[in-house]
Amino acid sequence: MGNRWGPQGQAGRRRMPFLLLLPLFCSALSEHILYTIPEELARGSLVGNLAKDLGLGVRDLPAQNLRISAKKKFFTVNTENGDLLVGDRIDREQICGKKSTCVLEFEVVAEKPLNFFHIAVVIQDVNDNPPTFSQNITEVEISELALTGATFALESAQDSDVGVNSLQQYSLSPNPHFSLTQKENPDGTRYPELVLKAPLDREEQSYHHLVLTSVDGGEPARSCTTQIRVIVVDVNDNHPVFTQDMYKVSVPESLPVGSSVLRVMATDLDEGINAEITYTFINVGKAVRQLFKLNSQTGEVSTGGGLDFEERERYTIGVEAKDGGRHTAHSKIQIDILDENDNAPEITLDSESKHIPEDVELGTVVALIKTHDLDSGFNGEILCQLNGNSPFKIVQDTKNTYKLVTDGALDREQTAEYNITITATDKGKPPLSSKTSVTLNIDDVNDNAPVFHQASYLVRVAENNPPGASIAQVSASDPDLRPNGQVSYSIVASDLEPRALSSYVSVSAHSGVVFAQRAFDHEQLRAFELTLQARDQGSPPLGANVSLRVLVGDRNDNAPRVLYPALGPDGSALFDTVPRAAQPGYLVTKVVAVDADAGHNAWLSYHVLQASEPGLFSLGLRTGEVRTARALGDRDAARQRLLVAVRDGGQPPLSATVTLHLVFADSLQDVLPDLSDQPASSDPQAELQFYLVVALALISVLFLLAVILAVALTLRRSPSPAAWSCFQTGGVCSKTGPGVFPNYCEGTLPYSYNLCAASHSSKTEFKFVNINPENAPPQDLLCNEASWFESTSNDNPQMTSDPVKLQQQAPPNTDWRFSQAQRPGTSGSQNGDETGTWPNNQFDTEMLQAMILASASEAADGSSTLGAGAGTMGLSARYGPQFTLQHVPDYRQNVYIPGSNATLTNAAGKRDGKAPAGGNGNKKKSGKKEKK
Repeated sequence: MGNRWGPQGQAGRRRMPFLLLLPLFCSALSEHILYTIPEELARGSLVGNLAKDLGLGVRDLPAQNLRISAKKKFFTVNTENGDLLVGDRIDREQICGKKSTCVLEFEVVAEKPLNFFHIAVVIQDVNDNPPTFSQNITEVEISELALTGATFALESAQDSDVGVNSLQQYSLSPNPHFSLTQKENPDGTRYPELVLKAPLDREEQSYHHLVLTSVDGGEPARSCTTQIRVIVVDVNDNHPVFTQDMYKVSVPESLPVGSSVLRVMATDLDEGINAEITYTFINVGKAVRQLFKLNSQTGEVSTGGGLDFEERERYTIGVEAKDGGRHTAHSKIQIDILDENDNAPEITLDSESKHIPEDVELGTVVALIKTHDLDSGFNGEILCQLNGNSPFKIVQDTKNTYKLVTDGALDREQTAEYNITITATDKGKPPLSSKTSVTLNIDDVNDNAPVFHQASYLVRVAENNPPGASIAQVSASDPDLRPNGQVSYSIVASDLEPRALSSYVSVSAHSGVVFAQRAFDHEQLRAFELTLQARDQGSPPLGANVSLRVLVGDRNDNAPRVLYPALGPDGSALFDTVPRAAQPGYLVTKVVAVDADAGHNAWLSYHVLQASEPGLFSLGLRTGEVRTARALGDRDAARQRLLVAVRDGGQPPLSATVTLHLVFADSLQDVLPDLSDQPASSDPQAELQFYLVVALALISVLFLLAVILAVALTLRRSPSPAAWSCFQTGGVCSKTGPGVFPNYCEGTLPYSYNLCAASHSSKTEFKFVNINPENAPPQDLLCNEASWFESTSNDNPQMTSDPVKLQQQAPPNTDWRFSQAQRPGTSGSQNGDETGTWPNNQFDTEMLQAMILASASEAADGSSTLGAGAGTMGLSARYGPQFTLQHVPDYRQNVYIPGSNATLTNAAGKRDGKAPAGGNGNKKKSGKKEKK
């Protein structure tokens, strides 16, 4: 380090003398940053630049936040430039006393990252204390018989400074009888002795006045003087003698006050008063006199205060024995203080992180620990450790400094706070220890994603629910704190259309409540699935998804709808003819209805509400088949009316009604007079159709006239007479009469036919003119003559104008009939029972319509037989070979073929035991117009 061995400037001027002492302690301070300064520097004086010596950048100093860690802070650190400054008065004598080397050791603590830097400052002594004598005048009694060369110990001066600044020499004012010599104590201190160089004569001079001067080695030197008064005493020829020149004793520092340390002894061969010896301390300071007491009569030394090894390890005390004749003797007492384990270790937390993130890395420093023990040796060796189990450990940095670092993963959700107890124990006997506690709070980190309380959610919502009602609630929990644990909910995916999703459901971002935005309809939407996400507010945010499946339950909100027979504006159906010879069980017609609901709500039953002749007809409860219950009687009316109700199985049940008109007749001619009496009802839609047909007819006539006119003009210019032959036609007779007008509405048979009836004939014939229900306008013609006149050309003699009788309808082919087991149906049972099966609404409705279209079209085809494509009713030719009767319900028992004796039924004649009668199943149209 650049300035490791001392700073520049004022502190560095006294660095060189100290280098001589460095070998004494360089091994102990090899890891320290060492500075040398003189004592008594002014506050704010520069000691050295820590930033430079520690290798720290000036830009990093604010973040490092350097500070001093010491009991008494003699120094401060400038956080801006890293200068180490004097912060308090430094008195070497007060801090270190008589120690030859005075070193202030302390630590500099740096943050981000936490670290210790060990600093040692050597305090150099300056000559700021002069030598001092305890007394201004010292009296010395010397016998006049004292021999030349006799020495007399004088009081030594005391100098608080050390080294060269301490007391160096003594000098005595010139005197012919006395001279001065200097001697050293075992501890290196010097004391003066007065030497008699010429005999004394009391009678000649009884007193001698001398001046003793003490000088230290400072620059400039300081000195002190004291007066020595020598009293010449009369003859006492024996001096006291100590038993030992040096008394040594070792006492424990725990020795109680008042305990005896040792006893000094001196003897005098004189007698009487000259043999009475008194003992006194000499060359000791005031503090030592208070710490040890000397019995002047017995010479016993005892403790006057508490001993402390840590304060001072050894005392050297001078003792003087004086007899009654003023003769003296001198000896030394050396008292060594033995160290005992009387100081428990001290623990200091220099820096600690109160809040630790839970994702901190292993080995991160969270606190700096210092220990100190005033004892020495084994008594001062310290072991620092943690109590209990925790994800932390203590790592020793230097002899008495430690670091508290992480030793395991931290999880705030398991433990949010650690109360750590640090124990420091020395190696004394018995060992002493001290404890301190530190509380570490674990800061939350967003390391936990929200967790839903269920793996998936399934809710059932009845249809027709009120919009805005809550249908479900999802809940997720996040063990993190504050924003890291605040969960919000959203819809992230669905099997619904993205545009339609917001119109169906929404979710509360805070509560997780799912709201229905509209009323659900089971018939349109039976189930849908949502993917909900719970997301916290951490950075980065974490989330979790869960599926919510919503099942829309069915309610009985759809009444049955009658598909067949088709209803007129007043709710009445087309009339059906029944042979007068029909036997009981004869199938008259069948009521076909569907219900858009499902389950019990769509299980239909058929009931007769009103009948013109009760007991004449029976109605299948589940099939809707109307059959004769008995044969027609003479008193029974030819026209019968049945009011049929179709009910579903819901609660409460919904129903629809249809009125059936049944006519007992063997031919259509018998029915026409009754039909002509029925007034035609006014239907606005039929009138609109009529006007459209009239307008189309007028346009067609105008177009035809224009064509004829153009052809006529062309032929007029032509010389060939043959070109006019094509306009020779026979007469066409068409007389109007009572007619049956068609009326179409949804669910009727999709074909039309024309009716020609001769007024003079009792037979009625049917001719299918056009099978296309879309292009051919239906016409019912009632003619007085049952013949058509066809135009012929002169070139074709075979073409005559004779009336041609209408071709009779081909007899029915019975190959298309199927057994009851082959006819699955919506309202009918496979086995013909009355229990029925539950329908599938959407599928059966579509198949029913397709079946009616296909069967009616085939039936209307005059060139084909009903037996074509056995088992398929010709559907395979229309829809492919895979489309057979097993795929669709058979409603042919409800289809009646005009002009034929056949009905699309399943062996009704077989059950009756005879072939179907003529006119059986002929479908007639009522005079009432049906709504389109």
